[in-house]
Amino acid sequence: MIRISSQQIFSGGINRMQDLNSNLVDTQQQISTGKKVNKPSDDPVAAARILKLDQELTRTETYQRNVSLADNRLKQEESALASSIDILQRVRELAVKAGNGSLSSNDRTSISSELKERLAQLANVANTRDASGEYIFSGFQGSTPAFAKNASGSWVYQGDEGQRVLEIDDGVTVAISDHGKGIFENVPAAISIVGTNSADGYISDLSLANESALRAEFAPSVPNDLRITINEVATGVYEIDGIYDDSITPPNNLIAAPISFNEGEEIEFAGIKFTLNDVADNDEFTFGISDKQSIFGTIETLIDGLDFLAKGSPKSNAEYDALIAESLTNLDNAQESILLKQTELGGRLNAVESTGEFLEDSALYTKEIRSQLQDVDYAEAVSNLSFQSFVLQAAQQSFAQISQLSLFDRL
Repeated sequence: MIRISSQQIFSGGINRMQDLNSNLVDTQQQISTGKKVNKPSDDPVAAARILKLDQELTRTETYQRNVSLADNRLKQEESALASSIDILQRVRELAVKAGNGSLSSNDRTSISSELKERLAQLANVANTRDASGEYIFSGFQGSTPAFAKNASGSWVYQGDEGQRVLEIDDGVTVAISDHGKGIFENVPAAISIVGTNSADGYISDLSLANESALRAEFAPSVPNDLRITINEVATGVYEIDGIYDDSITPPNNLIAAPISFNEGEEIEFAGIKFTLNDVADNDEFTFGISDKQSIFGTIETLIDGLDFLAKGSPKSNAEYDALIAESLTNLDNAQESILLKQTELGGRLNAVESTGEFLEDSALYTKEIRSQLQDVDYAEAVSNLSFQSFVLQAAQQSFAQISQLSLFDRL
């Protein structure tokens, strides 16, 4: 026979009611917070998994903010480049109009005035700022305007060649900026006359007719500048007795045999076509072959030509025609360069979009798993609360009855 003292009865009853009351309080807390696990002791394994899932969600949300920032920056740059294309298209239309030989001086002045407005408009686009006030085309020098006028009034680049990148997922980075030097300054230029020692001679109808032939002639690399020297072999008969690469020291003679020509006759060498006019013995001309142009410089040169280049003599007419031809080619190259950059931006935007979608799906999946571990089932919790309340009340009633049992009550 096991003897149970009154103290044991009271202690056991009280402990049991405390346990039931604690379970009831836990259930009430689950219902009030909506969470099954409110402290690690509720479910140590689930609590550890929930902590890891919370950390994963924090990481994902950080990358999602980066994705949003990258998307905004790239779309802003894309919009600025689209505006630049529109401006350059209008400038090109004006250049074509300026090539009309019947234009009066007032007509050229009018075209020049609009070109100045378009130039300022292009500079404004190139100095676009982001939401934080930084210039998007200044590289790492975000607080410095990308382009500004120098002492001579020409637009020059003030930023650096830095490119900002942003991590949008583990091990995934994307460039979110492009420096203005690469977009607006280092643009392939048309072949042009960059130097001459001739007092009266001039070149007309200069063009690059076959770029493949040029590259094949000077493989593996095309010189930056070519200098030609003229030798008069008879009256009205000349020859080019040297074509020099001025980009090396000393200049290299690139031809072995002279090229004979008559004055006013079209010459073609290595895909380059041109006509020599009014030349004399020992005249020299230098062609810019692989030069780079500033889009701003191209428009400024066109404006200066419209304002100051006189027409009337064959030489001045040839210089004016060359200016228009070079300007049109340079503007075409500028538009093509910007279009290529837009294509590159499109690829980056696609990468940002696909990464953003992946992060969104990952966050949704993580939240679902966390919900399964953490979120309370209200129907089950309310049912448990009712049952626990009933059990607690029964325990209290039974304890009250048992606590009144005593032999002394019978005496």
